[in-house]
Amino acid sequence: MALVRVALDARSYDILIEQGALDRAGEILRGYARKGRLVVVTDANVAKAQLPRLEASLRAANVAVEPIILPPGEQTKSWRHLEELLDALLALEIERGDHIIALGGGVIGDLVGFAASILKRGCHFIQVPTTLLAQVDSSVGGKTAINAKAGKNLIGAFYQPALVLIDPSTLDSLPPRETRAGYAEVVKYGLIDDPAFFDWCEANASALLAGDPGARTKAIEKSVQAKAAIVADDERETSGRRALLNLGHTFGHALEADTGFSDTLLHGEGVAAGMALAFRYSARLGLCSAEEAARVTAHLKAVGLPHDLATAHVTADGPALVGHMLHDKKMAAGTLPFLLARGIGQTFLSKDVALDDVAAFLDEERAQESA
Repeated sequence: MALVRVALDARSYDILIEQGALDRAGEILRGYARKGRLVVVTDANVAKAQLPRLEASLRAANVAVEPIILPPGEQTKSWRHLEELLDALLALEIERGDHIIALGGGVIGDLVGFAASILKRGCHFIQVPTTLLAQVDSSVGGKTAINAKAGKNLIGAFYQPALVLIDPSTLDSLPPRETRAGYAEVVKYGLIDDPAFFDWCEANASALLAGDPGARTKAIEKSVQAKAAIVADDERETSGRRALLNLGHTFGHALEADTGFSDTLLHGEGVAAGMALAFRYSARLGLCSAEEAARVTAHLKAVGLPHDLATAHVTADGPALVGHMLHDKKMAAGTLPFLLARGIGQTFLSKDVALDDVAAFLDEERAQESA
């Protein structure tokens, strides 16, 4: 079993990574079960694919399981389902010392984490992520949230889990599209500050996406090591270092908003297209070479991820997409920081990007795609 520590003083916790860990969950999680019980929150799809494994392991360790099953999909990150979840947890008489298990992808992890942060002014939760995107990104770092009409993840809290348990074998049940979407958050770490890892991704993406256990485990471990180090250095995005993890997200969230935060464009797909746009915009500004921007685009295209407005199914013009960006939670004093790049592995935070120029760039992208 690989172990990665997120060092946050009193809020420190471990990330455990092991093929088949879900089948040993009873042994691993038994000590978190107060009064011999754990509440497991999941969605209907994960309940069919993975909940029986977790329940069997916990019950074999004499831990009673109380499942709460929610609908699948991004729409579950809402006030309505937050209230439904909180009422269900209160009905089960959850106490501050109890641990709630979030079994699922980023939606369940974000929702359960936020519920745990506010229930009785804070109780414990454990992340058991079952998608690649959640395993390498959203389950680590304590960002919890629900969506609002104005945009994605605008209502939430920084609230760290007590443990993250990652079993790469859960990816076997995912549709290939979901795994590709999660891969965008893997390759992101190479683009941020690790060009050697980007080289590895170019050489090993096919094996990872085909389900090779070794490639999966290496990618997950490398990704969470990178994220744990950044989170430990800047837990609440106060120094700017954690903002590097948002590479592709400012563009990506605007693309997601234009497609209605729906299955038309999954979050990881939006991030992929957003990273390609960020590199091409950086090249337009003369910050990085056109060749490096093209290399990023070519890799995302090769693995089957969206890499421009057309493949992201976006129809809005530049000004409309920039309008979506104005709701970004990173806005400060009317300025929206952008993650740009001086090259692969050389991402930096820029606070002087002109939004009208971004709009013009997006319109140029549309024109080139239509030519």
